[in-house]
Amino acid sequence: MKKILCGAVFFLFSFGFAQSDISSGAVICSQKQIHRPHIFQKISSLSTLPHSFDVVHYALDLNLYNNFFPPFPKSFSGTNTITFRVDSALNSISLDAVNSSLTIDAVSAPALSFTHSGDVVKINFGSTYTAGETVSVKISYHHNNVTDDAFYVGNDGMVFTDAEPEGARKWFPCWDKPSDKATVEMTALVPSPVKLGSNGKLVLDSLTADPAKRLFHWISRDPVATYLVVLSAKVNYNLDIVYWHKLSNPIDSIPIMFYWNTGESVTRLNNIKTKIIPMTTYYSQLFGEHPFEKNGFATMDSMFAWGGMENQTLTSLLENGWNENLISHEFAHQWFGDMITCDTWADIWLNEGFATYCEALWYEKSFSYVEYKLDIDADAAGYFKFNPGLPIYNASWSSHTPSSGDLFNVATTYYKGACVLHMLRYVLGDSLFFSALHSYATDAQFKFGTIRTDDFVAHMTKATGQNLSGFFDQWVKRANHPLYQVYYSFNSDSSADVVIGQSNAQNGYWEMPVELKFSIFGGTDTTVRVNNAVNNESFKIKLHGIPLAMSFDPNNNIVLKNAAATHVAGIKNSEIIPFEYSLHQNYPNPFNPATTIEFSIPAKEFVLLKMYDLLGREISTLFNDVTDGGIHAVHLDASGFPSGIYFYTLHAGNFHQTKKMAVVK
Repeated sequence: MKKILCGAVFFLFSFGFAQSDISSGAVICSQKQIHRPHIFQKISSLSTLPHSFDVVHYALDLNLYNNFFPPFPKSFSGTNTITFRVDSALNSISLDAVNSSLTIDAVSAPALSFTHSGDVVKINFGSTYTAGETVSVKISYHHNNVTDDAFYVGNDGMVFTDAEPEGARKWFPCWDKPSDKATVEMTALVPSPVKLGSNGKLVLDSLTADPAKRLFHWISRDPVATYLVVLSAKVNYNLDIVYWHKLSNPIDSIPIMFYWNTGESVTRLNNIKTKIIPMTTYYSQLFGEHPFEKNGFATMDSMFAWGGMENQTLTSLLENGWNENLISHEFAHQWFGDMITCDTWADIWLNEGFATYCEALWYEKSFSYVEYKLDIDADAAGYFKFNPGLPIYNASWSSHTPSSGDLFNVATTYYKGACVLHMLRYVLGDSLFFSALHSYATDAQFKFGTIRTDDFVAHMTKATGQNLSGFFDQWVKRANHPLYQVYYSFNSDSSADVVIGQSNAQNGYWEMPVELKFSIFGGTDTTVRVNNAVNNESFKIKLHGIPLAMSFDPNNNIVLKNAAATHVAGIKNSEIIPFEYSLHQNYPNPFNPATTIEFSIPAKEFVLLKMYDLLGREISTLFNDVTDGGIHAVHLDASGFPSGIYFYTLHAGNFHQTKKMAVVK
């Protein structure tokens, strides 16, 4: 989900990829989530209430017959038989059920009564159940004739659901948090010309005694997070099926189903039908065999205007959404998001960052590493352009669901998440990286369950034998990225002195292995890898020949960085002597209230540094003195200045330079 064909986003990604269809899955997915109105709606949450039970099964029985006829009402009746296991003694349970969408009509024995207010239905029992007991209760309810951006009814014979992150509670009562996965079955009554898809395996598709009516029954043997429970139905839906043969038993196969609308591009659809078989094989080789008993895709209509949604075993796509990048992204979710689901919304990057990274892996499989790297570089470019200054992981999101703009922020959740995985591959090397990912995706502790970020880090640390907590702390739990300032000099003994620092190290240092590439006179270029652990760390590199030039991170494997490498006359006792005058951009910028301005001079000189407002009026003299050659830093506290654009000008000898900065309060 990365290269959408619209406006300001698209130009970032119009690289010359071998595929003709280059709209990004990450962008399409992110835009779809951000444009869903229900995400902005504040509804009650049970996350702060005691949760002393574990739902193990939902059995939905829905009468959708009238939804397909004028006036196309959004109301339907149904029952939900919930089976739960008791974790600690209880005599009632509370479930999510949005009042404006759902009306609870009755509850069955052993329940005695219920209340429904504040988007919560509380069911009271006549006795107390103890830990380990399993209880079932049937809830009879109906969906009101309202638009709630979870249950959709069109005037074209289409009915579907779309529930991420917390919309399931709008179309069936449930414990609506990703941490509580349960098996699901759905029985649905529809008109006979309708095809209806859902999670799991189709066990019944039959006309009733009334030939105008049709009954579908789907059962998912594998637990599903509530936001991934889905139904997709339409009058005269087209349905194509291809079969993928298992790696473990080629005689056995799973169906991959394609529901599509008449009028869509059959050429694009056929391309995906052809590609899905090798894609399933490739992902199975990387992450363990395809985990479910079926899979599929269903295109929606204009009500589903953006991207895709990775509902377990039946992905929803926008109309005519047979985009290969979108498919490679959403299909990867069947492993990362569906089979292994984020335990809380703070861990959403374990869904979206992984799926975005798999887009790049599919480029690598289909074409070459070069195409993979172009895709990762496009992710990095998108991150730099749209970075909101948020970390990928925000601990508070584990209990409070944020706005869609933050939760599905394409720069952090998608792009940065994918780039972090690329940099982990660079740190570990291909063999260890892919073996660790395979180990993670096939770990029985997480498979068909949920995962938190710290659990993932612990697993990767164990699988690799390397302590990776620092890597993930700096890239996932810290905002932004390093600003490298590198200085190097060459010596007469065919050696190089290199100082590696980060100008924003006051926010924490990003420790990374760094490659330095040296061009050698009359010889072969030499690349040296050093581990840079502290700010302004010095390295002496002995080379086999006279060095002519040095490149810092020549392959741009640390894709989330800004870097400047400067050749200087000499580095002695940590004193860097630059060749020329330079006024550096202040950092941070914009800022509030403090920032740092650096300048470089090659020799002892009188230096004047002044600050001006937007009208050219002098505001302050920041430096006015004779100083030695070197790199100097001036700290500015703008607490007394209003928000706005300012300029700062350096005068040193015949050198004059001005730069712009912004105070934002």
